[in-house]
Amino acid sequence: MPMIHPLFILLVFLSSSVKTECSLSDADKITQLPGQPQVGFQQFSGYVTVDNNKKERALFYYFVEAEIDPASKPLVLWLNGGPGCSSLGVGAFSENGPFRPNGDILVKNDYSWNSEANVLYLETPAGVGFSYSTDSSTTTMNDEITARDNLVFLKRWFLKFPQYRQRELFITGESYAGHYIPQLAHLMIQSNKKQKIFNLKGIALGNPVLEYATDFNSRAEFFWSHGLISDSTYNIFTSVCNYSRYVSEYYRDSVSSLCSRVMGEVTKETSRFVDKYDVTLDVCISSVFAQSKVISPQQVSRRIDVCLEDETVNYLNRKDVQKALHARLVGVRKWDVCSSILDYEVLNIEIPTISLVGSLVEEGIPVLVYSGDQDSVIPLTGSRTLVCGLAKRLGLNTTVPYRVWFQGQQVGGWTQVYGNILSFATIRGASHEVPFSQPERSLVLFKAFLKGRPLPEMFS
Repeated sequence: MPMIHPLFILLVFLSSSVKTECSLSDADKITQLPGQPQVGFQQFSGYVTVDNNKKERALFYYFVEAEIDPASKPLVLWLNGGPGCSSLGVGAFSENGPFRPNGDILVKNDYSWNSEANVLYLETPAGVGFSYSTDSSTTTMNDEITARDNLVFLKRWFLKFPQYRQRELFITGESYAGHYIPQLAHLMIQSNKKQKIFNLKGIALGNPVLEYATDFNSRAEFFWSHGLISDSTYNIFTSVCNYSRYVSEYYRDSVSSLCSRVMGEVTKETSRFVDKYDVTLDVCISSVFAQSKVISPQQVSRRIDVCLEDETVNYLNRKDVQKALHARLVGVRKWDVCSSILDYEVLNIEIPTISLVGSLVEEGIPVLVYSGDQDSVIPLTGSRTLVCGLAKRLGLNTTVPYRVWFQGQQVGGWTQVYGNILSFATIRGASHEVPFSQPERSLVLFKAFLKGRPLPEMFS
């Protein structure tokens, strides 16, 4: 038998090692999405398994590198809420991603957040969008499981993309991500104390659920101040049965006759023909804006089928699109914006996360809470109250007094900063989904957040 030279063995080993490392992300690289315009940045999508051995639970991601010089740009993780709604369909294809579906094609979003960062969209928890679990015992999900799965996802995603492991990392999202993000960030900090993996530089929470009683009960004042309900209905909505009590009873299947009567009046006066997620917007809104399933239990069924066509749903259910995305349907017949199979412990909503936000600030992690000011689902007044209260508890002094900020030559909203680490901002004219309704203003906000700078206080 001819003798094999040791150098040959070494070369074979090295080449196979390099091939294996490269192929981890190369296998997920998107050649081109159907109908996509030509772009100069790379896209990736695929699965990361998050259970230990059986590979029965996998989360789907979509990753777009920055348009220019991605090696110098930070990594941003985006999470949508629900719980049970898709960061792919809502965040990527309707809010701040590089493309938006328009019939059979994709059109470029001029205000995409990947102009400033490498953006990673995660469909979480398992059972949402293309993410799946084949183990029937894990169909019931909760905040704790979701946070743990998201942590495992990120650790394993870095194995696919090792060049991003030490990159500055920011986590952003909206709605029920007010639970997902602080819980994930808390686990990341704990994990870092054992082994430094995450270079977490900040979190941004859009119209978030942080303390459900404060958040929900600010709805009555918002309705009344915007002329959506009468004085008498405002009085009973704040004394007889407030919204947090109604939601609590609703999810315990024990709605009292008092709450039923109050909510009947509120629903009648606010009208189902007004979009509660943007009270100034006309009602023909795509089903992608039904992500507040838990926080508006009485309104979801009315919102999902408002319009006859949903560009995003149609696009992501095309077989050629699913093939290009390396996606597959597991346990469902079609891709949905919000999961119809996810069984989530909805009473997790009653567990406040504002204290977790405080612990992140104490760890030196900058936090931005921002509010679209036309959203009545999680109104700005509740979020502002919570941020102000947190600043007082942490002993943070105001470092940027409450003032307007500008986008171009228009007022973009209002802002206040505490201790140069905890910030609150409103986005003028924006809905629950800020990047959808005010894309240019949301991009100004995003740039300032990444750079750690106050929002512009002068015309530009």
